[in-house]
Amino acid sequence: MMPPKPSTNAPDDPVAAAIAEHLQASLKESIAAGDGFLPFLDYMQAALYAPGLGYYVNGAHKLGEGGDFVTAPELSPLFGETLATWLAPVLRDDLGGHGTMLEFGAGSGRLAGDVIATLREQGVDWERYWIIEVSPDLRARQQAHLEATLTPQEYARVAWLDALPDAPVRGVVLANEVLDALPVELFRWREGQVWQVGVTTGVGGDLGLAERPAPPTLAEPVAHLQAEYGPWPEGYLSEWRPAQRAWVGALADCLKQGVAVIVDYGFPRAAYYAPERHQGTLVGYYRQQMIQDPLAHPGLMDLTASVDFTGVAEAAAGAALDVLAYAGQGEFLLGAGLPQRFEARVGSGEDARLTMQAAQAVRMLTLPGEMGERFQMMALGRGCSHLPLTAIPDRRGRL
Repeated sequence: MMPPKPSTNAPDDPVAAAIAEHLQASLKESIAAGDGFLPFLDYMQAALYAPGLGYYVNGAHKLGEGGDFVTAPELSPLFGETLATWLAPVLRDDLGGHGTMLEFGAGSGRLAGDVIATLREQGVDWERYWIIEVSPDLRARQQAHLEATLTPQEYARVAWLDALPDAPVRGVVLANEVLDALPVELFRWREGQVWQVGVTTGVGGDLGLAERPAPPTLAEPVAHLQAEYGPWPEGYLSEWRPAQRAWVGALADCLKQGVAVIVDYGFPRAAYYAPERHQGTLVGYYRQQMIQDPLAHPGLMDLTASVDFTGVAEAAAGAALDVLAYAGQGEFLLGAGLPQRFEARVGSGEDARLTMQAAQAVRMLTLPGEMGERFQMMALGRGCSHLPLTAIPDRRGRL
């Protein structure tokens, strides 16, 4: 067992400090109930989603200025405009203007607003826009933003759900930075075997990381990964996300006809589990800072790990969804019409400030050193023939 590693200083905001204190007390109860060891998967589940205390459900400010991170829709409306333009033929021609749009975790609501405004501009109709959101504060922000930016008729067709609808839909699904927030098992390869990393308490009561031999449910899939992508160096640390396949399967069950676009940071499996990636991808985000200690600020810090896109493709194939496209975010957006949307937004270029802001956003979204390669985009679908794929580089062979 590794010695406990103390977490960082407590937050200065008394409300935030109270949330962290209550969550830590709950975590310590779970650790005690588990004979002194809580698998990291369960810690991450609680840190992000424990009712009233987890990061995504406790009311803490998360997105944009003053929050912990910034997503692509927050950077520029060009992101949502490009996605809407690319998906418009599916809604118009494959679904006849009767499609449902379904968005997972809609952030501040900007992506939904930009998509709907662009479809309005292009004369493409849709029946309803559903948002699945677990965060009460984000749901309130989405409602305020969309009510202020949409027409009353459009806003009346937007609804918020707690889970996937019971009946399958025909439409378009958007999942921007969703899979990375699914909890992961943290594991270490040591002494020729798989060790499960979890959370324990030290003499002073601080939370710390510990290891124990992995149970078969973790040891077997990780051993297969090591056999295929190793040999790994001693002490190799990484993650495995057991809920990913079920998430894709549920998405497939929900999509009777249409396209799902998944945008997230991640890699094909061979790159994810390459020997040189020996410290894994798990990080925290707190007040616009990347935090390496995953136990810092429990309940107040986002925890995230990269996505195994090969696993997404395998799960899709197993659920009878076609992998229609896969590429880095930069090349995907450039092929999906971002340059044309940029020209339409800056017009003649007379407004130098607007042009500079849009150009900076394009660089952030597309350059390899920014979000262009780190983020990947994958389109899954069934029963659609009008999705414009010819300009999208086909990187499916990397999976």
